[in-house]
Amino acid sequence: MTDDAAIRFEPLHEGVAPPSRSTTGSAGYDLRCFLVARTVRVALDGVVSERPTESTEEGWVLRLAPREKALVPLGFRAQLPIGVEAQVRPRSGLAFRTGLVIANSPGTIDADFPEEWCVPVANWGVEPLVVTHGERIAQMVLARFEVLPFVQEAVQPTTDRMGGFGSTGV
Repeated sequence: MTDDAAIRFEPLHEGVAPPSRSTTGSAGYDLRCFLVARTVRVALDGVVSERPTESTEEGWVLRLAPREKALVPLGFRAQLPIGVEAQVRPRSGLAFRTGLVIANSPGTIDADFPEEWCVPVANWGVEPLVVTHGERIAQMVLARFEVLPFVQEAVQPTTDRMGGFGSTGV
């Protein structure tokens, strides 16, 4: 029997654990990369290629040149309850220390996404960057959402803030 309020988790490799929160007050679940003997999709200037990870003394790594992007695999797939999305966000400490950013932050993983979870990252730094197997590269925050129909009709102004961009007219 499965719990409809639980996330179904399927490890795709030996030793892959589900995402976890570092503290009881943490909103985000840490997402760790799984790079052991993997091939990773990498892009630079619109050209996508496959790159094998490398085995080093420090463990399995993925090297990213400045401006390179990659879909970093997490080694599992999961099914969220209907009405819940996973928002993939940067880890503030990692973003501060390195040039690694989440390429589409925040990214959304839908409840019906059936494939291995990956995190699209980019090296916006000026130096090459090394991503190491098991490294916490992102965090996931769960959010409930509403699905509403669109109705075609005129939209009336509701405030006096007309003619600008954003909530303050800037």
